[in-house]
Amino acid sequence: MANFSLRGIDDNVNQALKDKASRLGISVNALILNCIHKGIGVGQSRRVRHHDLDRLAGTWSDAESNEFMATISEFETVDEELWK
Repeated sequence: MANFSLRGIDDNVNQALKDKASRLGISVNALILNCIHKGIGVGQSRRVRHHDLDRLAGTWSDAESNEFMATISEFETVDEELWK
């Protein structure tokens, strides 16, 4: 595996890289590797975790959760006729 030094990164780009890496919960190095992989279409990019919906997790009350589960309960039933 090769190592590179990248010169000519201005302060704005440097800060943008740090900010985005922080938002994604990854290192700047991992972010740059993902950008390179995606940009040149070579190899697999590393998995990026998205946290944009985290603020919604756990915000339903028990009543709201129970209502939702009751509403979708019919989707838990397997229609045996479709599997013959």
